[in-house]
Amino acid sequence: MAILVVLTASVALLTAALMAGIFLSFTLSVLPGLDAIEPEHSVRAMRSMNDSILNPAFLTTFMGVPVAAVATGALLLLLGHRAAGLVFLAAAAVYVLGVFLPTAAVNVPLNDTLAAAGDHPADAAGVWADFSPRWGRWNAVRSASSAVTLLLIGLALYLWARSDA
Repeated sequence: MAILVVLTASVALLTAALMAGIFLSFTLSVLPGLDAIEPEHSVRAMRSMNDSILNPAFLTTFMGVPVAAVATGALLLLLGHRAAGLVFLAAAAVYVLGVFLPTAAVNVPLNDTLAAAGDHPADAAGVWADFSPRWGRWNAVRSASSAVTLLLIGLALYLWARSDA
């Protein structure tokens, strides 16, 4: 069963790191870059990104974080590694509350609104002005939550390693 813990812990660590990087890159470069160009180009580019990110690799990574963290936490609890198991479960909870919920409640609905907006250049400035600040704030929440998730997974791995020493 230890091999299964190593496997699920590795998946949790890797997917959390990947998601933190994706969200941070949008916060630090993608959105500021889009804010610096003409709104009609920003709207069109963001629509394209929103369409292209819905792919199996992204969705597996996005969903993999809490699934792998919960699986690892449960396995560690079964093996008697209570502290490490609970921290893995806490990592999953932080991810669900700080990434899943904002994604479902804010970012995806904003993406849908952007997709449904008209294509007239005169409308783009208002559409982008409504979209970018709110989407960016909530993406920063997702970025920070992913980073905290990653730190918690690191702490859980440390606690697990210490309990086996």
